[in-house]
Amino acid sequence: MNNIFVLVDCNNFYVSCERVFNPALRKKPIVVLSNNDGCIVARSNEAKALGISMASAYHCNKAVIKQNGVTVLSSNYQFYGDMSHRVMSSLQMLAPDMEVYSIDEAFLCFDGFSPHTLFDTAKTIRSKIYQWTGIPTSFGIAPTKTLAKIASYIAKKNRSSGVFNMLNSELQSEIMSSFPVELLWGISHSWSQKLQTLGIRTALELRDADPKFIRRHFSVIGERIVYELRGFSCLDLETTTTKKNIISSKSFSRHITDLEPMQEALANYAARACEKLRKQKSKAQAIRVFLKTNHFRDDEPQYRNGATIGFDHPTSDTAFIINKAKYLLKRLYRPGYRYHKCGIVLLDLTPENFKQGHLFVQEDLSTTDYLMQTIDHINQTMGTGTVFHASQGVERNWQTRCSNRSSRYTTQWEELAVVS
Repeated sequence: MNNIFVLVDCNNFYVSCERVFNPALRKKPIVVLSNNDGCIVARSNEAKALGISMASAYHCNKAVIKQNGVTVLSSNYQFYGDMSHRVMSSLQMLAPDMEVYSIDEAFLCFDGFSPHTLFDTAKTIRSKIYQWTGIPTSFGIAPTKTLAKIASYIAKKNRSSGVFNMLNSELQSEIMSSFPVELLWGISHSWSQKLQTLGIRTALELRDADPKFIRRHFSVIGERIVYELRGFSCLDLETTTTKKNIISSKSFSRHITDLEPMQEALANYAARACEKLRKQKSKAQAIRVFLKTNHFRDDEPQYRNGATIGFDHPTSDTAFIINKAKYLLKRLYRPGYRYHKCGIVLLDLTPENFKQGHLFVQEDLSTTDYLMQTIDHINQTMGTGTVFHASQGVERNWQTRCSNRSSRYTTQWEELAVVS
């Protein structure tokens, strides 16, 4: 056995996080809403059983929610992010060869483990993660990452153990024969439709298709999926998660017509993006700023636009990037519109230690780099937003609605859980 991958998936992650500090929510229907309490982004199994759809609008489900006493919570991303860090740190202690794939998923490498002990090892790790963090997980074991995704999907259905071993080739064929192609990792909605028109409706039919034929119609990525389904690993663990671009954007809690509150919001988005930039030890060589009205409001005039500007030197200086972002926003802004959203994208990222000489501009960036490190350290140790730029504002009335948000139990001193 050359490769053994395990996909660890946190079950109903946002809901599970809420239940850790509020056990009264266990076994009850719960939905978690998106920014501005607009759409449903997470559901407990009990809520799913009521027919509440993922990503559906909250107002469309109010009747069934009220009728069945469903608990409605606003998204609490700061809390969820910290809980994710706790889960991933715990996994790292138990299985060092790991790739964090998303906020609630990670791939582990079990190469070298005896196939006979894999199931029990996975169960032991799963039990410890629940004991240490309170988050239930599912473990899918397979020879490739794509098959591990399928195994994890099956493991979620097996609540008794939460682990599914799909290393056996005959078992793989049996599972894939009824596994819809649209549920496969890496298959988009448009690819799924195209595959079905070609007569490929299950994972098994895709596995048995001609790889060259799939490559002609779906590029090398489609061909790679075929080989992964056949048990040939084409995707190794990615231990580095450096992003090529970083975007920061949210919808406003109310429509904005004036430039000043929009500049304040953009300054906050830029500050957040710069924190992520420095965290991955990168610098940006350009930024793009965009703004738009609400395209769902057919009764209102519509406008959307964006602009890009490059820098002489790569930078992660928040003040500098905020200044350039506000300059672009001022150029883009048009009075007479009700704006719904704006945002910033940090472009052409380079490693922070990369230094490209400039023929006409010489600048010592060491002072600003040290200042940014100091601000980040203060905010990490004393709490997010302890130090911020004045242009980010204080009242921030444009911030997203979160009227039903639970306490940030693990990241805010004043919101710690109270024992009585």
